[in-house]
Amino acid sequence: MTMDFAFSPLPPWPRTDYCGTLRPGDAGRQVGLWGWVAARRDHGGLIFVDLRDREGIVQLVFNPERNPAAHEAARGVRSEYYLAVRGEVVRRSESTVNDQLPTGAIEVAVTDAKILNTSQPPPFPLGEGETGNEEIRLRYRYLDLRRPEMQRNLRRRHRALRAVRDYLDEAGFIEVETPILWRPTPEGARDYLVPSRVNPGKFYALPQSPQLLKQLLMIAGYDRYYQIARCFRDEDLRANRQPEFSQIDLEMTCPRPDDIMALVEGMLAAVYRSVAGVDVPLPFPRLTYADAMARFGSDKPDLRFDLELKRLDEAFGGTGFKVFADALARGESIYAIRVPADYQFTRRELDEMAESLKVRQGLGLAWAKIAEAGWQGPIAKFIDEAARTHCARLAGLHPGDTLLMVAGRPAKVCPTMGELRLQLGDKFKLRNDEELRFLWVTEFPLFEYSEQERRLVSVNHPFTAPHPDDLALMAAEPLKARALAYDVVLNGEEMGGGSIRIHNPELQMKAFELLGFSRQEATTRFGFLLEALSYGAPPHGGIALGVDRLAMMLCHTDSLRDVIAFPKTQRAVDLMTDAPTEVDPRQLRELSIKVVK
Repeated sequence: MTMDFAFSPLPPWPRTDYCGTLRPGDAGRQVGLWGWVAARRDHGGLIFVDLRDREGIVQLVFNPERNPAAHEAARGVRSEYYLAVRGEVVRRSESTVNDQLPTGAIEVAVTDAKILNTSQPPPFPLGEGETGNEEIRLRYRYLDLRRPEMQRNLRRRHRALRAVRDYLDEAGFIEVETPILWRPTPEGARDYLVPSRVNPGKFYALPQSPQLLKQLLMIAGYDRYYQIARCFRDEDLRANRQPEFSQIDLEMTCPRPDDIMALVEGMLAAVYRSVAGVDVPLPFPRLTYADAMARFGSDKPDLRFDLELKRLDEAFGGTGFKVFADALARGESIYAIRVPADYQFTRRELDEMAESLKVRQGLGLAWAKIAEAGWQGPIAKFIDEAARTHCARLAGLHPGDTLLMVAGRPAKVCPTMGELRLQLGDKFKLRNDEELRFLWVTEFPLFEYSEQERRLVSVNHPFTAPHPDDLALMAAEPLKARALAYDVVLNGEEMGGGSIRIHNPELQMKAFELLGFSRQEATTRFGFLLEALSYGAPPHGGIALGVDRLAMMLCHTDSLRDVIAFPKTQRAVDLMTDAPTEVDPRQLRELSIKVVK
């Protein structure tokens, strides 16, 4: 291998401008540019090169009569070569103006050019709107990040976080960093564990969130804290979930839920105004968890379209339709979705929908088309006129509508109908991607019963305060107790969630006991928190919002991988570096770890 000692690690002249920033007002200026070759066109005499950097593209012109050496250099450039040029900004003739480019009214007449590095042919196109196979893009992520779309996405993310920091600073919050090496705490997902070499057999956990640490900061008197926090959860992945992620984490002393909601609404409005130039209507509407589930079958409803669930128990109270009568006799309910006449199904589509519900959920779908002459469909003959009239009133039926009905336990039927509602929204293209429908969902249940673990588990986390009206229910009927918890939702995506926290050590211990911890176990695992709460802990509460999901919504993409610089696949693998990998056995011996296959 030979080394070219003429190589210099320094560019030959300073950069004066970014490619994409030049405009007609710069005509006549001498500029120095560096960038990647996006395209090259040889017209036999003149050579045109599109030079790209983070700000965009500008056209270079190489004229053999003006500078033969620069023209000769241009003959050798290829896609993604890194090039340095000097030249004069000139206006294009009217017939050659490119209205598709911000720089399309000018070009740079090159006087000097130097190839700073060559490039292999890229494994996928890097131009505007170009995409390749995602696995290949992740394998060559450093090339994927050059694409204009990815450049815009990460800059939007940056601007969103800048707006967040400015807003919270004005609101009196201070940014405090909390540890990455922490202790395992139950927060709903598996921990990533880190072995301690100096404490053999003991482990740190990467934080699932800074939950307890920010509570301790409130106890310590910092009153208003925030952090752009890195969080880690070892859980199954999907398009909007990564093993490591960022969240806007904040906590306040002595807030009411209204205070936190108003703060977050203002913050999100500031982000959308700064990044997207959009004014978000305030305040956001609110729904209780119970109402959201009953009306939309989801605790994160998409409000961009209707198709609300309707409960029809009252209409079928005396029905002779055995399926519905039996369900009501078991204490179950009948829910329906009215699909307006503008949106029609074929018989095959209705049969396929019914079969899908039966296979996936074990539920039956009853349907009827509402005609001028009456109901039509398999169940029409079983539904008397009184029930039809009652259904028309409860569901707002009109001729031409289709009524989709499912009977069963509300806890199962409502989420199932909620999924069906979203499928219908997709089928009939009812969503407007440009519309912003924010929503608060409040008063979540404090606990739910886990069939798998055969015990109560926290819906949010064990440190969530009960609704003050439901304190007595914690002991008597804990599954009926509501939490002082709230989620902010945008277009059917949960953007963040929070709660008022328990600040009394005895109430916190009671919550641990309901979750199956003995007093001794609770003290062993959370003694530091219980002790801290005993030192005049003020009431406190907060929220965490997903940075990645916020960026995803701002960039109108449906994958977090489009707004994270170096994401992982759904198998939690970094295709670029092949992480995770095996490690040297010597490292394992130092950590007192043995791998059992």
